[in-house]
Amino acid sequence: MNETSRQRHGGGCIIRLIIFAAIIFAVWWFNNFWLITTNETIRSDKIKNNIRIAVIGDLHASKSFFAIKNKDIIKKINESSPDAVCFVGDMHSSNADDEEKQISLELMRDTAKEGYRCYFVLGEHDDRTDMYVKKIEQNGINVLDQESEKVNIKGNDIVFYGISNAWFSENFDLRKDFKLDKKAYSILLAHIPMYDDYEKFGADLTICADTHGGIVRIPFMGPAYLDGKILPKVIGDNKEKVYDKGLFKTDSGYIFITSGIGNYPIPARFNNFPEIGVIDIKTGN
Repeated sequence: MNETSRQRHGGGCIIRLIIFAAIIFAVWWFNNFWLITTNETIRSDKIKNNIRIAVIGDLHASKSFFAIKNKDIIKKINESSPDAVCFVGDMHSSNADDEEKQISLELMRDTAKEGYRCYFVLGEHDDRTDMYVKKIEQNGINVLDQESEKVNIKGNDIVFYGISNAWFSENFDLRKDFKLDKKAYSILLAHIPMYDDYEKFGADLTICADTHGGIVRIPFMGPAYLDGKILPKVIGDNKEKVYDKGLFKTDSGYIFITSGIGNYPIPARFNNFPEIGVIDIKTGN
């Protein structure tokens, strides 16, 4: 091979490497920063007029150049035009600085400014200090810290129950904290999906986050790893449901788990896009 041929061969390798790197980067970016809306529909004879709930979870606010911006999240919320927006925890990471905490506050503040009824429950990462929580409340967001609120939305009696969950005792039982209003449509907001305990409580709809959808999802096989188990939908006990993301029917109602928006500790999503959940609750059985 003469010198000219070697130069051409070397130049061709560099071009192929650049193309390969560009493809890998595009796949990584698309999987971690392309925000989608996930729509689900459920029905209840407690609902007289259809309502819509938007769900935001696991923002893990970041200053990264690639991070999904608040304005893009709010644009998606506006496109769905919900009757209420539920922020279900981990709006920033446990190691967040003041600027990242401010990003999380501004998202909730600016969503409330759009005129939406907003609710927030703390996850294990969120700052639990009075200062942070008060800032949220001062910006028009209802913080449900082991609290409930009964409201009327489009002629429907709705009760929102909220818990700030990070760790649970062996005696954890929501029935000790709340008396369920069985005449109203009940919505439980909790960051961590302790589905067995929530099913015992009996809310019509439970909304959670925390799982990040398993982060990496193998096509047709579900999450690669979740709750200490590898490929739980394939290798696990078929009798045991894998509550990773999406809408699930329970004995008492439904549970919806969002895969969230942000990344923690690193952007490593695959086949599992950042999402805003939108749940239509319609009249009927």
